[in-house]
Amino acid sequence: MAVHKLILDNVFEEELYTLVAIHCALEDYRLAYLLNKYLGISLIRKSQDLDYQNGKSIYSIFEWEDNKQQTIWSLVSNICKTEEFRQKSNESLFDSEEKITRTAYLIPEYKTVNYFLKIDTEINFSKEKYILNNVLKVPQIATAYSIDVNQLKSKDNLIFN
Repeated sequence: MAVHKLILDNVFEEELYTLVAIHCALEDYRLAYLLNKYLGISLIRKSQDLDYQNGKSIYSIFEWEDNKQQTIWSLVSNICKTEEFRQKSNESLFDSEEKITRTAYLIPEYKTVNYFLKIDTEINFSKEKYILNNVLKVPQIATAYSIDVNQLKSKDNLIFN
């Protein structure tokens, strides 16, 4: 009996996108407004947030589809803080609860990054530099820089659709 071997190297092409890390202390809606203003885009909050680990970590996401350039812009939060109450296991007369705050990250390699701006097309260096310069013009943003997506271990978390 003949053995057939399928090679799927070229079937699954890697998606090309540009990723910008943003460090700031702004709320997500305020940052989306300022990016809209400085970049000339129209980010809108999606009706459903990104939900990982069955509701244990939820990340806000804003998106804009540029039909003219056939590009999708996404602004996503990197940090998710959840609070839960747990009974203290003291052997005392009065039971008490303690509040535990857990922090989860969309991209754990970049724990200091507050937000990611994902642009779903590969853009040339001059366009990327133009976008970065306009992002850095926002006074409330401490810093922003491009990330090499090929070096990310958790790049599967950046698949939003």
